[in-house]
Amino acid sequence: MKKIGFILLILVASAVSVEAQQEVLSYFDTNGTVRLETQELNAAADTLVTVFHRKDDVVWSRMTFRIIDLRYKQNYQLYFPIEPDNPTYKSLFRIIIEAIADTLPIYEKDPRNFVPTFSKERRIPASEIVSRGPYLYAGDIENIGDESYYLLQYDSINQKIVYNDYVYQSFIRNQFKYVIQEVIFFDKHTSRLHRQIIAIAPMQPDLATSSTKPMEFLKESVRFWVLYKDLRPYLAKQYMIPLQNTTKRVTFDDFFQKRLYTSYLIGETNIYNRMILDYAKTEEAAKKEQARIETELLNFEQDLWEY
Repeated sequence: MKKIGFILLILVASAVSVEAQQEVLSYFDTNGTVRLETQELNAAADTLVTVFHRKDDVVWSRMTFRIIDLRYKQNYQLYFPIEPDNPTYKSLFRIIIEAIADTLPIYEKDPRNFVPTFSKERRIPASEIVSRGPYLYAGDIENIGDESYYLLQYDSINQKIVYNDYVYQSFIRNQFKYVIQEVIFFDKHTSRLHRQIIAIAPMQPDLATSSTKPMEFLKESVRFWVLYKDLRPYLAKQYMIPLQNTTKRVTFDDFFQKRLYTSYLIGETNIYNRMILDYAKTEEAAKKEQARIETELLNFEQDLWEY
């Protein structure tokens, strides 16, 4: 009996100790409003979970490029809210702009090749972010020297880069599409097919003015490239605006990692170094090519488990 009592005493003491260490958060804050942010979320960027894949374990891979169209209902959460001063929620574009102002590295596009290159030569230094007008510019091309049209501006008083709310409004109205570079690979150690976003690029159709060819138009629409690895800490600290259920909230990083968005294929890596629009002459031909590639990817994944 003494042993049983001693064991019970230890279990009770352990339970009390664990309960004392865990902070119990109320659904409401001190003002009586719903608590939307927690200390754990703010620290999430320092505890991001990544899976290590050995090079020797990856026996098959394929690079694809997809467009995320924010006009699709499944992607609405990436577009809203459009106000630049919403204290609780942010759009994907606002997160990217604030991250750039916080010295997030961006890479300029290659005018000759749609596939991005993340080299030192392509990286735009933080000191030149403001002066690179073509990438974050909202005015007419003849007024490109007027810094009042630049989205990012240097605040000499606070000595930091800030974004112009007025210019932001003109940007967000047309920011409907993003391009993502994604790698699909099979890891024999985990025995499963993995997908990982490598980079993301905002698109603006008003940049494409010199060509009517579909692929050239697509190239000119890309503003710049951002590595997802660099952007992820900012995405992990921001909740998305909820749909229907305000209690069920996900971060932007959860949204991308769980592939909750919808997208369509525009190309893959091939020996010709071409996207679909480079060789598909009609819309029907492009859709057939998209379906062919998607079917190949699906068949490969299903054939892995056929005996």
